[in-house]
Amino acid sequence: MLVMQPFNREYIEILQCFGDSASEACPFSIHNLLEAGKHSGLAAGSWLGPYYMCCLWETLVRAAKERYMTGKFQATFPMAIYVVSGDGCGGGAPTICIDDAVKLCAERSDGQEVSQVPLLILVPLMLGERNINPRYIPSLWATFTFPQSVGMVGGKPGASTYIVGVQDNQALYLDPHEVQQVVEISPDNMGVDTSSYHCSVVRDMPLSDFDPSLAIGFYCRNRDDFDDLCARASELEAQSNGVPLITVMQSLNKSKENNASISEGTESMSEIQDNLIVENENEMSPSSSEDDWQIINYL
Repeated sequence: MLVMQPFNREYIEILQCFGDSASEACPFSIHNLLEAGKHSGLAAGSWLGPYYMCCLWETLVRAAKERYMTGKFQATFPMAIYVVSGDGCGGGAPTICIDDAVKLCAERSDGQEVSQVPLLILVPLMLGERNINPRYIPSLWATFTFPQSVGMVGGKPGASTYIVGVQDNQALYLDPHEVQQVVEISPDNMGVDTSSYHCSVVRDMPLSDFDPSLAIGFYCRNRDDFDDLCARASELEAQSNGVPLITVMQSLNKSKENNASISEGTESMSEIQDNLIVENENEMSPSSSEDDWQIINYL
């Protein structure tokens, strides 16, 4: 993707949120991500599972909002975030709870009409043991056709990818993991070189070759967009032949067991640390394939 100058202020402010700094002005930097995971033993160089990564994003968004509410930060995350976790009601598939989504949007509204609050939905999935179960491939492929899709994070052991789309049986992904010079991003410098924040090469790999541990994401602009996503997800479930990726319910309060599962998954992150943070030296070794990705964290 080639980014042309001049840049507008909103674009620069977005990039600043991901700046290479521990500053509160860069709430989603690697430095702040590591700080958010410190309580569960996260350190630079650790490998993260998709579920843990999604939970860290949720923590960072909450922290950014708290700083905004106390006047310590001039901007806040412009949407609610919903990490769909725990065992669902559709054969163990994660369940999007409509009531939970509405509650999150209400908490984020800050005077805005709840039905107009944007919502980012992150759905961590485990679709097999060593490889993705072929029965999930059609449903996984179909999620990329949803207008709300923002892609998928996944890859292979020791390699990370951001999948932005599919074509035939190939997944199209970007590779941002290259060591580059630090770029100071600030609204006061509108002419800064931002090329290192973008990828210019799109790679491809069969969707079936990805690790079964992954996460898919959806962005809903408003309540109508969310309702459309729920309708599409329900239709996809009906076509899944008993192996749905996700399910949709109005409320999970009907099942106390499900509520306990969700609470455990969202509030006791440290209890699942061993399954989410991988620090095996064998998995840290560089891959021989130029198309593989390495996650390299620097402080």
